[in-house]
Amino acid sequence: MRQFARVGITLSLIAAIAATALAMVNEFTAPKIAAYELQVVQNALVEVSGGFELGDNTTDTGDDSIREVYRLLGEDDSVAGYILQLVGSGYGGEMVIMASYDTGGSVIDARLLANAETPGLGKKAEVPSYMEKFQGTGGSSPVPTKKDALDKADADSISGSTVTFTGVAKTISYGSDYVKTLGGE
Repeated sequence: MRQFARVGITLSLIAAIAATALAMVNEFTAPKIAAYELQVVQNALVEVSGGFELGDNTTDTGDDSIREVYRLLGEDDSVAGYILQLVGSGYGGEMVIMASYDTGGSVIDARLLANAETPGLGKKAEVPSYMEKFQGTGGSSPVPTKKDALDKADADSISGSTVTFTGVAKTISYGSDYVKTLGGE
């Protein structure tokens, strides 16, 4: 019985030391991780802005699938479109997508940000050229949400990652529908 108590106390001490060490490491790395994530978002905003100037933004969207809405401003400071930070679901779980649209809901550009997709397959969606298949869709033509809506080259490029493609496509389509309700407000 004494040996069990001694082993229990030893394990408790090891766990306490490990927890303290992890807390210290977290204290050091958390601000750097937050700064990196902010920089990723800022870079994505510039990349998908389509040359428009960024206007004000709101996080009060009333929609769990839309974290943030940025206005894109034209030459006379009128609303030329929107950038949405969208949350979708892929093979690896939650995905965050930054997508820009004109006021008619047509996709200007998009980037996959945070995700846990399969390396080598679903991670291909992180490459900017992956999103080219969505550009120009969503306005007068629907966003392709199924593989058979793509041309052969694009369909072949998503082979093995159909769940990721469907998650990205449905999320971008959802954003397009949301922007259509906003118009040029």
